[in-house]
Amino acid sequence: MNYQPDSSTFAAPAEHLAGREATAERSRKLAPDCAGSNFFAVDHNLQALLPQYIETKLLDHVRPHLDGLGELCGNQLYDLADLAERHPPALRQRDRYGRDDEMVEYHPAYQRMEEIAYGRYGIHAMSYRPGVLGWPEKLPPIVKYVFQYIFSQTEFGLMCPVNIAGSSSELIRRYGSDEARTRFVDRMLSQDMSELYRAAQFMTEKAGGSDVGAAELVAVRDGENWRLWGEKWFCSNVSAEVVVLLARPEGAQAGGKGLGLFVMPKYLPDGTRNAYRVVRIKDKLGSKSMASGEVRLEGAVAYQLGELDRGLKQMLEMVNSSRVSHLARAAGMMRRCLNEALVATRNRNAFGRSVIDHPLMRRQLMKLMVPTEQALSALLFTASVSASEDQPEAQKILRIMTPICKYRACRDNVTVATGSMEARGGNGYIEDWPNAKLIRDAHLGVLWDGTSNINALDAIHRSIKKERAHLILEQDLLARLNRAEDLPGQFRTRLENSVRQAFAFASEIAAEPSNERFCRLAAGQLYHAVTMVLLAEEGLRAAAAGGDARRLLLARFVLEHRLRDNLTLNIASLKWEEAAIDLLLSDEPVSLSDATLLVVA
Repeated sequence: MNYQPDSSTFAAPAEHLAGREATAERSRKLAPDCAGSNFFAVDHNLQALLPQYIETKLLDHVRPHLDGLGELCGNQLYDLADLAERHPPALRQRDRYGRDDEMVEYHPAYQRMEEIAYGRYGIHAMSYRPGVLGWPEKLPPIVKYVFQYIFSQTEFGLMCPVNIAGSSSELIRRYGSDEARTRFVDRMLSQDMSELYRAAQFMTEKAGGSDVGAAELVAVRDGENWRLWGEKWFCSNVSAEVVVLLARPEGAQAGGKGLGLFVMPKYLPDGTRNAYRVVRIKDKLGSKSMASGEVRLEGAVAYQLGELDRGLKQMLEMVNSSRVSHLARAAGMMRRCLNEALVATRNRNAFGRSVIDHPLMRRQLMKLMVPTEQALSALLFTASVSASEDQPEAQKILRIMTPICKYRACRDNVTVATGSMEARGGNGYIEDWPNAKLIRDAHLGVLWDGTSNINALDAIHRSIKKERAHLILEQDLLARLNRAEDLPGQFRTRLENSVRQAFAFASEIAAEPSNERFCRLAAGQLYHAVTMVLLAEEGLRAAAAGGDARRLLLARFVLEHRLRDNLTLNIASLKWEEAAIDLLLSDEPVSLSDATLLVVA
């Protein structure tokens, strides 16, 4: 006789499994994201490094502001960025009377983010005029870039026009007429949202993106001013009140030497709209909150900036600022991605234990941590050099650091963002979670201000071959190693040899045009050599101050995994990593003795 259970026996448990309370209880098994965190407070690595790069009085002044921005990034700004991403700007071609006005309409969330960036913190102005955040002088560039680093962990797109505002105002200040400076500069640096002139730089054309010299926009003399005829193809912050752009004066020679630099206002002095039209808003993969568009110029009035045959050179003076800003954004986004991966793996169980406790995941997390910390070191070093850019040696270092950092850090950002998504698992692929947006925005970093190829070529063919900028940087790195008294001798020798090898290889590639195919490899090796030395030095300094020597361990990871192609593949040679990973994934400080033992193990 077969027993047939009464169906009512299992009715209650089955219903319970489908109920709201049961659903909510199961949801507790999902790992959270970083929402609700203070992005500055949780960034122990940044806090440990800032005293090494910013003098005490200034750091004490800006620290509360950094803390306030960090709190906003994990809370109010977090929600605003999500809303702005889901409600991108729209182009209204005509008003209700049928008049052409091409107004770009933004969601209130984007406008509120602008108020935080421009109005509350003055990130666009802090390095260009005194008084921002109550500091009596201009804040040094490193402060501006640290604010960008934190802000971009939540909102990437807005940092483009914020950075351009300062750099464009500087072009007008340097090369504009007295009238242009009076009319534009103060309002471009204003923190009063009712007075602020937002800025843009329109460079890309259909005929040339990276090849700026192929630009076809024509400038025709009209009395004391000029009128612009043609198109610009990729115009970020397309609704800006002030635009800096390159155009070819009528009859000028072809190529980059024939380009002049101009400033074009959205509105003329009498209040009428200037003669250019926003034709379309780009449907971008990422950075959706900020409007990029296509523009047709139909005789738009523009004002000359500087000498007509030096426009491209004048514009390139601002490239350093833009590329360091990209480094800040890449470093910030990698930090956010690493934090997301750590939160996800610490708060989710698989196969009976936390995901982060699985050895393979721990090793994968190191692949996110190492490039993240490299980028932070590169940012703070390069930003500190920016403060002395009027000095010849600093100019040389900045000249080579900006392209190699723009090249490698932005590419690393893509890899780290993807790895962070994988650490979260399937939820990382869902738009409800932050990973998809982080991946989309990361890809834009490899395009703006020069693709990877352009930056690698600039580093090797120009900064090394033409300007010999690498010589000063190599000397600087070797001097840092020579001063590092607590560095174990064997490890110091390995670092010195790797630095010399990286720079010798880059010089060899630069010497022969047929070696162009290796420019990316050479630029990447330079970046790894620089950041390896910085990490080692920072770790020693932190330990000497009674802090955490973990960056010394990170220097070895760069040496072993990013500089060496002939890594010995046997368990014995990799044994040191297990102990190092345990220390680096712990929140406890790493002692100098532990770090020293492991870098020579």
